[in-house]
Amino acid sequence: MPHNKLAGSVFRGRMRATLAVAMAIVSGCGVVARAQSLPTADRTGDLQIGGGFVFARSHYNFTPITLIGGAGYVTFDWRNHWGLEGDFRHSRGTADSTVYERTYEVGPRIFLTRGNITPYAKVMFGRGVYNFHNSVANVAYNLYSYGGGADFRVSRSLNVRADYELQNWMGFPLGTLHPSVVTLGVAYHFSNREPRFPH
Repeated sequence: MPHNKLAGSVFRGRMRATLAVAMAIVSGCGVVARAQSLPTADRTGDLQIGGGFVFARSHYNFTPITLIGGAGYVTFDWRNHWGLEGDFRHSRGTADSTVYERTYEVGPRIFLTRGNITPYAKVMFGRGVYNFHNSVANVAYNLYSYGGGADFRVSRSLNVRADYELQNWMGFPLGTLHPSVVTLGVAYHFSNREPRFPH
């Protein structure tokens, strides 16, 4: 299994950079994509990019662990109710900051748009990195997860998200790791048309 020993300061720096980029996009400092004035059926898709805060509950060696951190996410919806999502999360233990969980995931999602609310469900697959107590080991595992939540449109280009995910880390010592993860985020929605798709 791959081992990556990196200093905690490097990870903190990367998380700050990730959140700074996400906030710049949310603030409108990024490049604004222009959707063509074509019928919805002819559009190539619907994109949002966001970042947020992570609150997780996990277990190692039958001991509960609470973690907090940051996240970045992107969704691309190419049909009325189907799309693709990619997520990155990094969270550290609140009682022991040498413990952290980092995940990279991608998978399909299904959604409905009802006014300003877009509830969704998703199935994700990816890779998780677990840094053990006092950095005695840094090991990567395959994972899959089930989740869902809702995006709330607060303006033409801004969505607020509440997301829940149950992760399953495969091959983790002493049984599979099953973190419960809540993400609260804000995303820039690249579109000049409302709503995204017809109901």
